[in-house]
Amino acid sequence: MDFLVTQQQRDVRDLAEHICDAFDESYWLAKDESGEFPEEFYRAVADAGLLGIAMPEEYGGSGLGIAEAAVLMQTIAESGACMSGASSIHMNIFGLNPVVVFGSDAQRRRMLPPLIRGEHKACFAVTEPDAGLNMAKIRTKAEWRGDHYVISGQKVWISTAQVANKMLILARTTPYEQVKRKTDGLSLFYTVLISTACMLSYAPSARWAAMRSTPTCCSSMASKCRRLTASARRVTASA
Repeated sequence: MDFLVTQQQRDVRDLAEHICDAFDESYWLAKDESGEFPEEFYRAVADAGLLGIAMPEEYGGSGLGIAEAAVLMQTIAESGACMSGASSIHMNIFGLNPVVVFGSDAQRRRMLPPLIRGEHKACFAVTEPDAGLNMAKIRTKAEWRGDHYVISGQKVWISTAQVANKMLILARTTPYEQVKRKTDGLSLFYTVLISTACMLSYAPSARWAAMRSTPTCCSSMASKCRRLTASARRVTASA
């Protein structure tokens, strides 16, 4: 494996440094003190095309890899933005890779371009209070009712949920006790995040320094998603 930095990665670093030059320590201190999401920074990254750095070109991305995305995130964090800057964009960059890998072409064309353009902000609801790091034992369930799924359960540590309008949710379509393999019966749902369909509350990390502008949230949800595809590795969505 070659660990040398490529010219392309240097170019990514140079572009990221140029963007970050406009957002100095006083900007991030003000955001941290107010708890306000760094919308101006988020918009600058989106306008530079960097939210799609690891997304396929045919959907509006740059077609680069995870290594280039990691260089971008490191450069942002090093600039003085720390985790406030990195957390404000990381879900848009990395979170919808399951759609890239497992989604249909129609789903990719519908879901990825607005995320890359920064029109959609996504969050990822995975962790649960009683499951910890054992993702196979999550209890959030998705039940098929006629022409849609109804998702109910609890999630914690959902970064940027307070500003997101889309949510990628890991849920069980088959209870843990009924599966042969621990990872069977797990499905991903990408849907509109409707505040009236779930209750969001700030996690304790919302009080941590350098994280107040992009805090994590806890959620109790009961939301409706329409099924668009069905397979062993399922990506379903209402987006």
